[in-house]
Amino acid sequence: MSAKIKKSILKLKESSTLVINEKCKELIKQGKKVYNFGFGQSPFPVPEKIVESLKLHAHRKEYLPIQGLPNLREAISSYLKKKTGNIYPKENILITPGSKEAMLLMHIAFSGEILIPAPGWVSYEPQAQIGSNKVHWLETSRENNWFPTAIELEKKIKKIGKRKNLILILNSPNNPSGAVCNNLDELAKVAKKYKLIILSDEIYTDLTFGKNYDSISQHYPELTFITGGLSKWCGAGGWRLGFLAVPKQLKDFLKSLKSLASESYSTVNTPTQFAAVEAYDGNYDEYKKKVKGILNAIGTYVYNNLKSNKVLINPPQGAFYLMPEFKNNKFKNSSKLCETILNETGVAMLPGSDFGFKPKRMLTRLSYTDFDGSEFFRNVTNCRMIDDEMIKKYAPNVVEGVSHLSNWVKNL
Repeated sequence: MSAKIKKSILKLKESSTLVINEKCKELIKQGKKVYNFGFGQSPFPVPEKIVESLKLHAHRKEYLPIQGLPNLREAISSYLKKKTGNIYPKENILITPGSKEAMLLMHIAFSGEILIPAPGWVSYEPQAQIGSNKVHWLETSRENNWFPTAIELEKKIKKIGKRKNLILILNSPNNPSGAVCNNLDELAKVAKKYKLIILSDEIYTDLTFGKNYDSISQHYPELTFITGGLSKWCGAGGWRLGFLAVPKQLKDFLKSLKSLASESYSTVNTPTQFAAVEAYDGNYDEYKKKVKGILNAIGTYVYNNLKSNKVLINPPQGAFYLMPEFKNNKFKNSSKLCETILNETGVAMLPGSDFGFKPKRMLTRLSYTDFDGSEFFRNVTNCRMIDDEMIKKYAPNVVEGVSHLSNWVKNL
């Protein structure tokens, strides 16, 4: 007798972001020099006060409410009010073990279809498959900053069918492009017209360079869900704490999400929830400013040293990603391109096909976080003073990796 597996689950593969990280570690164990531009993890230390709060509450072992610690939900509600101007009361916020789990619960509970602009995060489509929801990709362009125009969005909605129950996933700053959406007001008008539900993945909002963050909930609060968490701005990816904010009009949806939570992870671990109160209640503006300054400087360095007539790339705008496109027909697909680059230069990246693009487009995701964030953070007093020499000193792997990649491109 054998344990049969559902066909929808058999189609799944391990997340490519986690796979590339494990592969890099294995190659390093074998004594090979690897520049890990494939894994998107914050290199910076968690702020000390937040760590101290975790230590202070490490003895807490009781189960907390399914929906999450009330003080934490209140802190997140205040945080969202300050960021977006919208009121998501604590009663409408669900604490989850990472924003990834929040989105998975959404996909499981929702009955309909999912519209994802490409490029989109690697886990959006697999999660939709787990929830048995059909996925529609909407391919975007570099010229439009890797987000759909209002015309493109409306055209796609009409093609899918105007009467379909549809969730549009938006992620800005975007993984994998690092782009920030600058036409949210136009997209919101289309969403309102067709009564789309928006799942706004705002995990990178506090890593927006150059301007204040604009949330689509500021333009279309009535049907916008927001997810966020501690993994990116706070550097606490392994702590696994996220949240889902539910719009008032869809509060009934929260009941099903709570039921799913209670029958799966029960509740998020207790010490981390207490520490997260400090993260959302405390003032970490200076910490965020320094983190953004360092990332922007390194991203700009990578951009300046890679852009050429053989590599098309937009400048950094947020998060810690860039999405180079290699103007070359030598390779069968973007996966083969990345495999060749890793073998010949030691630079690990992910192919554009993992993010919704056709395999023949020679797009890659480059994460410029392969450096000691603690050391860099310690040695920066003024972000305006970060120059190439400082980047070479405190981010040598990024500098060397980009140099190898640039030289490889020249020899194509």
